[in-house]
Amino acid sequence: MKHKVCTKCLLDTTVKDIWFDTEGICKYCYIYDELNSNFPLNHNLSHRLDEIVRKIKQKGKRAKYDCVVGLSGGRDSTYTLYKAVSLGLKPLAVHFDNGWNTEISIKNIKNACETLDVELYTVVADWEEFRKLQLAFLHASTPDADIPTDYAIYSILYNVAAKENIKFILNGHSFRTEGTSPISWTYMDPIYVKDVLRKHGEIRKVKSFSMMSFVRLQYYIWLRGIREVRLLEYIDYVKKDVDVILENELSWRYYGGHHHENSFTKFFQSYYLPVKFDIDKRKTELSAMIRSGHIKRNSAIELLSEKYKYDSSDISFALKKLQITSDEWNVIMNNEIKSHQDFKTLLSVIKALKWPLNIITKLGILPRILYLKYAK
Repeated sequence: MKHKVCTKCLLDTTVKDIWFDTEGICKYCYIYDELNSNFPLNHNLSHRLDEIVRKIKQKGKRAKYDCVVGLSGGRDSTYTLYKAVSLGLKPLAVHFDNGWNTEISIKNIKNACETLDVELYTVVADWEEFRKLQLAFLHASTPDADIPTDYAIYSILYNVAAKENIKFILNGHSFRTEGTSPISWTYMDPIYVKDVLRKHGEIRKVKSFSMMSFVRLQYYIWLRGIREVRLLEYIDYVKKDVDVILENELSWRYYGGHHHENSFTKFFQSYYLPVKFDIDKRKTELSAMIRSGHIKRNSAIELLSEKYKYDSSDISFALKKLQITSDEWNVIMNNEIKSHQDFKTLLSVIKALKWPLNIITKLGILPRILYLKYAK
């Protein structure tokens, strides 16, 4: 396909699953428009937020906690925790330590929990096991090498909620500022993780924490009644304004880039993805901000023209921590590029069940984005 850029945002044909309408507007702008129509920033949305907060309080009125909030020390998760407390909720903060925390993230987590008087529940991965899990995805040669962390966090939040009998998980994702990551750039499901481990892993099963299976997810949703709420969808979430609040209220510090509070994610997004796969995840973030009116398209194009900042020390640190040599890394970087389509996944099942998924996400049992991203 000839290189083409969306006429509205910055996403282009480096996204394999993209399509454009006759006016050159891309698939992901349409996803944004539907989400924005479902969560319009008006008085009714405030009422909907009030109703959700009332339900959370009602379900957990006799409990120590009424919701779980995943906390990384980044802007989105920290503000979600801050907002939960300001709404009068009783959150349990849950942190997954995958061995790549930065000093800034550790301090941000500590300051937030102490200032807000929130208890912190930390799950620490066995480093040797998690290192091998990450290496399996690097050897798989797909752009999903950060999925071990993402899927672990997803799994742990549900596991902790079930263990503590908490019915709500508050998610810190905002489609207005973060957008929707294309499935050709980021894909995850339990079958995919298992197949990558089977083909490329030194381990076959993760033992230091519980990884979510499809059956267990159904148990959590239908029998335990656990619901995921994307709290920031109900809020006019503007990053520069949020930064001021977090800095003043929680002594929070910025870490230099989206998800750079984790040193592996910084290495992954700033070096591995753009150099090997020609994937620049700033496009999704800046595109979302263009659609939301937070930045002008010309200004976003100018920001995107600046190359990702990384230096040799970032690479050396990552290779040393992963315990691989420069020669081994060169093999990984030069391996044939693959995708989730080269492995077993649940994607065909998800697409086959798109009508039930459509209904389930419209009812709020699962986030709407799951249908728009994977099945529509």
